[in-house]
Amino acid sequence: MKSIHDLQLDGRRVLLRADFNVPMNERGEITDDIRIRTVLPTIEYIIGHQGKLIIGSHMGRPKGKPAAEFSLTPVAAHLQSLIGRPVRLAPDCIGDAVNEMVAAMAPGDVVMLENLRFHKEETANDPDFSAQLAALADVYINDAFAVSHRAHASVVGVAERVADKAAGLLLQAEIDYYHKAMDTPIRPLVALVGGAKVSSKLAALENMLTKVDRMIIGGAMANTFLKSQGIDVGASKVEADLLESAARFVDKAREKGVKIFLPVDFVVADAFSAEATVKNVTIQDVPPTWMALDIGPASTILFKEALQDAKTIVWNGPMGAFEIDAFARGTMALCQAVASSHALSITGGGDSNAAVKKAGEERNITYMSTGGGAFLELMEGKSLPGIDALS
Repeated sequence: MKSIHDLQLDGRRVLLRADFNVPMNERGEITDDIRIRTVLPTIEYIIGHQGKLIIGSHMGRPKGKPAAEFSLTPVAAHLQSLIGRPVRLAPDCIGDAVNEMVAAMAPGDVVMLENLRFHKEETANDPDFSAQLAALADVYINDAFAVSHRAHASVVGVAERVADKAAGLLLQAEIDYYHKAMDTPIRPLVALVGGAKVSSKLAALENMLTKVDRMIIGGAMANTFLKSQGIDVGASKVEADLLESAARFVDKAREKGVKIFLPVDFVVADAFSAEATVKNVTIQDVPPTWMALDIGPASTILFKEALQDAKTIVWNGPMGAFEIDAFARGTMALCQAVASSHALSITGGGDSNAAVKKAGEERNITYMSTGGGAFLELMEGKSLPGIDALS
C-alpha cells in the first residue's frame, strides 16, 4: 500500500475519500468536528503540493435520496473556516455540473462533492457510479478509515479504477498503530474490552487471545461471562444464547495461559435511570430485580492493578453506562489509569473515545482510533476492503 508521500500531486486532480459524517444539532450546527480535524494534515498536504483537491464523503443515512438534513453544506462551510481558503460545494457528486466544476479547478483549489449516499449506487458499489467518480480523478486517496470496512463505490470501486492511489496520513496512522499494538507489541500487551454485547465482539476477543498477555472484560458484556461461570447477575443484561460460547472462551484463555479479569463487584441499580436507587454489591449479591450498570470499587482496583505494568494497552468499550454520572466512576477511573500509564495506549470505538473525552484525557492517550466498526474488524483479524483496494 502506497502512502500519499509516494505520489506526484502537482496540478493533478486528487479525489480524497474522507469521513465527514459529523454529529449536528437540530439547528444544523456541527457539535463535534474531530472527524474533520483529523483529516486536516492530509488536506493541507494536498493543497501544499498544488493538487486540485476534490473531497468525497457521506453524511448520515439518506437511503439513496437527496435530503436537506443530510447535505454537506455545513461541513463545507466549517472546513473553509479551518483551512482559510474557499471550499466550493458541488450540487451533486456526479454529473455534468460536477464535471464542469472540476474542469475549472486550478492547483490548490478545493471542491467538496455533495453527499455520496444521495445515490443508492454508492453503498451498492455500482460499477457505473464508481466509474463516474473515478473519472473525476487522476489520483485517489483514502483517508476514511472509519468506512474502510465497507465495500462501497467511493471506497473500493474508485480505488479499483484509478491507477495512482494511496493511503492518506490518517489512514496510514491507523494501520501503523494497529500493527504496533497487535503485531509487534512491547509486552505485556493488555486488552481492555467493555461495552454492551458479547455478540458484537466475540470474534475480536477470540482473535486477541492469540496476541494478548491478559484481558480485562467489563461493561454489560461481562455479565454474560459471569453468568456462564454460574454467577447470578440478577436482572442485568445477559446474552443467554452466548453463554456456552462465553464459557468456551474462558476455557480457551486458560489453555493459552491468558489471564482473564472479570468484575468482582458492581454498582447496581433498581432501574436504568439517573434517578434510580444505587448501591455497591459483590458479584454474588446482585438483587434479583436489580441490574449491574458499572464495575464496583474493588473491580476498579483489580483492573488498575492488571494495567499497572502494561507496555501496550488496546481499549474498546466502556466499563459501564458512563453517560449517566452515577454509573461513570469505573470507566472514568480506568480512563485515568490508561492515560497515566507508560504504555502505548490505543482506544477504538465511539464510546471509548467519548469516555476519554469525558475524563479530559485525550492528550494522554497515545492514539484514539477514528473507526469503530473498522477497528473491530481489524481486531478480528480481518482485512478491510478499503485497504485491500489500495494494495
